[in-house]
Amino acid sequence: MPNVLVLGARAPAALEIARRFHASGRGVAMAADSVSCRLSGWSNAVAASLPIAGPRFDAARFAADLARVVAQRRIDLVVPTCEEAFWLSRYRGALPDSVRVLVDEFDKLRELHSKLRFLELARDCGAGVPESAAVRSVEEARAWAAGRPLVLKPEYSRFGVHVRLYPQGMLADAPPLPLAQTWVAQRFHAGTELCSYSVADRGRLLAHSVYRPAYRLSRSSSFYFEPAPNAAIRSFVERFVRKIAYTGQISFDWIVGDDGVATVLECNPRATSGVHLFGRDDALPEALLGENIACVEARPERPRMLAPVMLGAGFAQALARGRAREWLRDWRRADDVLSVPGDRAPPLGGLVDLGAYALSALRRGGSLREAATRDIEWDGEELPDL
Repeated sequence: MPNVLVLGARAPAALEIARRFHASGRGVAMAADSVSCRLSGWSNAVAASLPIAGPRFDAARFAADLARVVAQRRIDLVVPTCEEAFWLSRYRGALPDSVRVLVDEFDKLRELHSKLRFLELARDCGAGVPESAAVRSVEEARAWAAGRPLVLKPEYSRFGVHVRLYPQGMLADAPPLPLAQTWVAQRFHAGTELCSYSVADRGRLLAHSVYRPAYRLSRSSSFYFEPAPNAAIRSFVERFVRKIAYTGQISFDWIVGDDGVATVLECNPRATSGVHLFGRDDALPEALLGENIACVEARPERPRMLAPVMLGAGFAQALARGRAREWLRDWRRADDVLSVPGDRAPPLGGLVDLGAYALSALRRGGSLREAATRDIEWDGEELPDL
């Protein structure tokens, strides 16, 4: 039975992956992270919770810590879940070749992480691709849009941070762009938002899920995942991963118009919440191990949710919008992904993690989100050799 190291243990996706290995008996799951990660660490699906350095602030120690853990724990498979995936790919050489590391080569991830260069790769794969252009200022974006509806976003970002929507065209008093990096001006497409999550190995699609992010924290992360299988999206993903011979986890954001056309907006070459849609008996561990299986497509009968967030932020949003009855219906028909029968401690661990992030935000400044991700973020800058 392989020993599996799941990185980014702060994330619900890491908890989900550990549980899938534990339930299937296909591996012994251990978790590692550089910040408070009791969400996964307190799960009985996790055999050990291990500290490692944060790569953004000490890449050399991150690589050394990984090498030490892999050797000491005799790890066979390393699965990243958050943006440590980029750093893991860049410093893959610190680990033995015998270890399966579920990331593709760094230059490929760089192309996928760019919200501009990814769209060029996405052409001719069977989905709509929005018109886009690189801009450095609001004035450049306004000139490019020429009065058309548009979206403005940093070329490298996460969780919808700094994204600006102008469905009626850019406002005359639009404020300057806040970040000193390239921005992407993109044609605005109206429709239903969907998200997909997949696992591929050398161009073979092995696992796939699609969901609608029905409840969000502002325009950021979703916490309610409505299954939404879509044949056009699956076809695109199959063609795309085959085109670039991709290995690893890969996720996409979509807009499906009233005409049914699916337009791909951006790519996250890592895990996302779509991993929660796979059931106990689905062959997700086999997909992550790269085994020779037919693609398993998640089709759960019920939505999934982060129940504590749905109970707090979700209920507050529903009250503010006069949709309490709709919220109650959605609450009753979904299953929690944090507290499950036989494994009830992770939500308490998540609360401890939240306190640690709040303390970090007070000490260093910034938001809770920044405190929870600042040590693993990568915004396209060159990463040094070790």
